[in-house]
Amino acid sequence: MRGRLHRWDHLGSPYLFVSPFFLVFAVFGLFPLLYTGWLSLHRVSLFNVDQADWVGLQNYRDLLFGPPSSLFWHALGNTVTLGVLSTVPQLLIALGLAHLLNYRLPARGFFRTALLAPYATSVAAATLVFALIFSPEAGMANWLLGLVGIGPVHWESGTWTSQFAISVIVIWRWTGYNALIYLAAMQAIPRELYEAAAIDGANRWQQFRNVTIPELRPTILFTVVVSFIGATQLFGEPFLFGGQSGHQGGTQHQYETLGIFMYDQGFRYSMLGRASAIAWLMFALLLLVGLANTLIARRLRSAK
Repeated sequence: MRGRLHRWDHLGSPYLFVSPFFLVFAVFGLFPLLYTGWLSLHRVSLFNVDQADWVGLQNYRDLLFGPPSSLFWHALGNTVTLGVLSTVPQLLIALGLAHLLNYRLPARGFFRTALLAPYATSVAAATLVFALIFSPEAGMANWLLGLVGIGPVHWESGTWTSQFAISVIVIWRWTGYNALIYLAAMQAIPRELYEAAAIDGANRWQQFRNVTIPELRPTILFTVVVSFIGATQLFGEPFLFGGQSGHQGGTQHQYETLGIFMYDQGFRYSMLGRASAIAWLMFALLLLVGLANTLIARRLRSAK
């Protein structure tokens, strides 16, 4: 009997120790995912969730080809545009900062810590500050433009100006985070590669281009994918930046993202089924991004 208990303890203890994670995931991850999928196949009102009418794939057809399809594709285009405007400069700046911090600079520990300060700042606080900076009346951005003779810009009302302003917020918050990821990857590069390049006469720029960048390709791919996923889920910055019109992505939907479009359909128009369908389309988009990441990473490994 004691031997059997010992054997059960030996076999069952690992599963018992990891079971809290799976229980929490099932309650807060798997169940909401499945429930959202079930809602996406019904017509459900926010004010009467218990009454759901089965409509099958009608919510998906409406979003892709029906009357609200123009808003959906417009929100998808805004999401991609904001993703490009925020991701490309963000990762380039992060790569440059990581390259500088990789050298033995004075107060290097302070600068590394300071890079995380924007990331630790709440979305609400950062967005409200930048909303004041880009204010058309007395914002710092228009004041700086006035110094070079450029008239005041209504940042929130224009399509490209509003998307540029929101991208600046995202860049400010996430550049330091990505810079530390690049820095950690740079410090894992064998020093022998740099020594061999220096012996061959390569200067620092040539070492960065021919040694650092090739070794960082998997890390760069990872940050690109994670940044795109973050752009797909972008909600807080445009929602708070727009003030009273933030719930619909501006008065003309000029910076409406998929996240805001989902919120607008679910909580403004009380169409939980359609909002759930948007969530599942976003999930499908992320799966495609993950698949592309896997294929590119496999090609990079085979190219070595």
